[in-house]
Amino acid sequence: MSNNADAQILVVDDEERMRNLLKKVLTKQGLSVQTAPNGIDALMKVEETPFDVILADIRMPEMNGIEVLKTVKETRPEIYVILMTAFGSIDSAVEAMKKGAYDYITKPFKMDEITIVIKKALEEKGLRKEVASLRNEVRSRYRFDNIIGKSKVMQDVFDLIRRVSNSKSTVLIYGKSGTGKELVAKALHYNSPRKDNPFVAVNCSAIPETLLESELFGHARGAFTGAIATRKGLFEEANGGTIFLDEIGNVSHAMQIKLLRVLQEREIRRVGGAENIKVDIRLIAASNQNLEEAVSRGEFRDDLYYRLNVITINLPELKDRQDDVPLLANYFLKKYTKGENEKIKSISKEAMNLLLNYNWPGNVRELENVIERAIALGRYEEILPEDIPVNIINSRMMSALKETLPENATIEELERDYIAKILKKTKGHKINTARILGIDRRTLYRKLKKYSMEH
Repeated sequence: MSNNADAQILVVDDEERMRNLLKKVLTKQGLSVQTAPNGIDALMKVEETPFDVILADIRMPEMNGIEVLKTVKETRPEIYVILMTAFGSIDSAVEAMKKGAYDYITKPFKMDEITIVIKKALEEKGLRKEVASLRNEVRSRYRFDNIIGKSKVMQDVFDLIRRVSNSKSTVLIYGKSGTGKELVAKALHYNSPRKDNPFVAVNCSAIPETLLESELFGHARGAFTGAIATRKGLFEEANGGTIFLDEIGNVSHAMQIKLLRVLQEREIRRVGGAENIKVDIRLIAASNQNLEEAVSRGEFRDDLYYRLNVITINLPELKDRQDDVPLLANYFLKKYTKGENEKIKSISKEAMNLLLNYNWPGNVRELENVIERAIALGRYEEILPEDIPVNIINSRMMSALKETLPENATIEELERDYIAKILKKTKGHKINTARILGIDRRTLYRKLKKYSMEH
């Protein structure tokens, strides 16, 4: 047991001879062994020493081994308990296992039996510890809530989220569509002191300008036709928590003035209302356009921009963090096979190569959609190239063509060579060729005729 030289073992038995014998045998195995003559002494030692395994006799005065097991499992569930008895029965074995015993040995036993059981217990404990450690490492290094990434650029984002979560400061998140701006906003909220209060997300570009003011600030009864009752707005709904305004660059100048007032005064006024209402909110805004450039063009107010731009988080596009593609793809694989299509267990090397060689204009959201689609269409235990959308396959083929053709090749030359490669790949099968190209058969026949490639 040389691998377990640091393992701590506690032997509990009211028979001194048995205690001493077990200590001698186990110490020779390289284990650190302590003994206790009864259950009460054993529990006192457990409070002082982080034991890995307890070897306890069931039949002892004052507190028996089952009671020791029960107490240890309540206070130190990570300790493995092995029970010994000369009065072994199926009933006591079942009771011991139900209460969490690792194993059960009947006296008399050979010393080899004890050492083998302890060795197995220590190996299992070590494996569980290793798995837990790896899971924690993956969780802490590669994930922040539901945001995933091991690339340097994403590690920097995680670090920034951790540092600013506890702050009350306004945060501005930049990122293209599909990069996960709302996930970052949620991570900021749910890792902050406001986490038990509301998180309210608003897509400013999805709500018509005429309705946005009423949605955000609420309205008084009779403020406009159809306002039959006073209604709270989303700023009030978010009171005590966080409000996330996505695509803030799309709001009108009039709305920008109202948002500026909220940030300055921390109060709102409902549409048609007469009183100001104090709100305690943290504002997180997001945009897929550069607001500083929008300010220079006169499209966005500079005073609101400076109020928003206290802390900035820039989310990279997926094409700039290709190292994260396998991690994300496998995460989505597990997400969409859980409890449903469990026959699909992996992504083939060829399919993963297609994913790695694609630019992902739709970013993480597009990758998630591709994996969900592949799982829905997949017929085998792994995702294959045929389960990947045609546009991704075509993108890979075009990249390969560009590497083999001269830089001054025309579009027609690229297309002709591309069709030739696909025909070769499908062994001249025109239906499959048209499917891979993403065109119908008639279009394919026209192109074959155009390039004198008729078979």
